[in-house]
Amino acid sequence: MIDFETLARPGIRDLRAYDPGHDLISLRRRFAEAQLVELGSNENPYGASPLARQAVVDALASIHIYPDPLGGDLKRALAATHGVDTSRILLGNGSHELLMQFAQVFAGPGDDVVASKFGFAVYSLAAQAAGARLQPAPAHGRDHPMPRGHDLAALRAAIGPRTKLVYLANPNNPTGTWFGGEDFEAFLDDVPGNVIVVVDEAYAEFVDAPDYASALPLTARHRNLVVTRTFSKAYALAGLRVGFAIADPGLIAVMERVRESFNVNAVGLAAAEAALADTAHLQASLAGNAAQRAALAEALRARGLKVSPSQTNFLLVEFGANASRIEANLVARGVVLRPMVGYGLGECLRITVGTEDENRRLLEALDGSA
Repeated sequence: MIDFETLARPGIRDLRAYDPGHDLISLRRRFAEAQLVELGSNENPYGASPLARQAVVDALASIHIYPDPLGGDLKRALAATHGVDTSRILLGNGSHELLMQFAQVFAGPGDDVVASKFGFAVYSLAAQAAGARLQPAPAHGRDHPMPRGHDLAALRAAIGPRTKLVYLANPNNPTGTWFGGEDFEAFLDDVPGNVIVVVDEAYAEFVDAPDYASALPLTARHRNLVVTRTFSKAYALAGLRVGFAIADPGLIAVMERVRESFNVNAVGLAAAEAALADTAHLQASLAGNAAQRAALAEALRARGLKVSPSQTNFLLVEFGANASRIEANLVARGVVLRPMVGYGLGECLRITVGTEDENRRLLEALDGSA
């Protein structure tokens, strides 16, 4: 008998696969006659831009040939949107792929990777897969204005002589919290230049807080800074898996050595480029999210629940000891939320901000499952 566990590298043996929360395909089949309310994956309920959908249709005629291996048209569109040179852009099969690859390239056995205790699960997976050691930094407490959010001072204190990589998310998944631009710039100024700092800005488009600032402009001054973005959330292209990173050209050139050939498919390239051009659709989606985020948070608080502040398209909500029971009851009623046990937040559920109708159905189901 072959023991594949022993054949795998040590870091892989201890790895736990990414947990999507639910088998959504089975649930969709189960609730085929009654629409399932999916509020667990932070998808955009307003859908993709009409321009992006038309680009998908147009691209189908050429799916028998390989996509542009350089992603040149999308890179040029991103460069124009964000005011950077194309040499500073790396494309990925979603930002998930890029987050994994940064650890693959810059960390390994004997190295440390630093991330906040309640950061995105992929940071831990990336470190372990590379054979590095994850050093979780304490997060803010429950009573802090940004409960369970990134504590930049604690993150800086966790950086040691073996640290090669730091992951941060702004705003953060799964907490929805954020940190201010001035605070982050002070943090970055204090990080050793040989430590790569990756700022995951998957939800940046949703932000309207005045103290928030994207880290993108800082990449011109800090060569060790990387910013990742995705088309899965605000641009509603989750099914096509397109992400990108912006960093120093030298860092991007090193990363290109491990990028898989044709890692972004032709349909994704075309849709993402078209989505960038449809600013009206993007702004309408963001406005809808902001309005529903505020309304849903107010409705949940009115029911006596503690809702963390959020600048994303989801809310982290404390349900206490009954969280798992309530979550199971909601699934039975066709409403899917994201359990947080895997994040060490078993008393919480993460709720994607849906449309007005989806949020109403959630609240009705919640009132019946309490």
